[in-house]
Amino acid sequence: MASQVSQQRLKPSTSSAARNRWSGILFGVGFVAFIDETVFHQLLHWHHFYDKSTTDAGLVSDGLFHALSWFATIGASFMYADLRRKQAWMPAKWFGGVLLGAGVFQLYDGTIQHKLMKLHQIRYNVNIVPYDLTWNLLALLMIGVGLALMVRKRKDTANTELKVHP
Repeated sequence: MASQVSQQRLKPSTSSAARNRWSGILFGVGFVAFIDETVFHQLLHWHHFYDKSTTDAGLVSDGLFHALSWFATIGASFMYADLRRKQAWMPAKWFGGVLLGAGVFQLYDGTIQHKLMKLHQIRYNVNIVPYDLTWNLLALLMIGVGLALMVRKRKDTANTELKVHP
């Protein structure tokens, strides 16, 4: 049993790599949505998820958005626990997935929901350009670092497999 587990750690399977990546991505989406909901919707009152109707409709949309982020985080947490139980957790791939998921969600929010669909803006009655630039550049930064972590880990894994299996 112990030797099977150590072999799994030395030779990561494609499915455990994919599960690390998807668990991280799902956690990143849930986490950044939680931050958006908590900070910008509830604490600062800058916008609701859906601002094209009444405040009541905006609050309902915020509740649905918050539930989505909660389910994503819980689902990712179960996947993470399973990876840890199987000793198949790959930190760089998982954290890379977290940053990739957070960045892609934020970029989608900043471009599609804010500008294309006009569901809401980050803030109203101010010059929005600095807010949009910060929002979208932060998203691109998270995507870049997330991809770098995932690629770096892939190279490390390939080198490990070459050493273990000449």
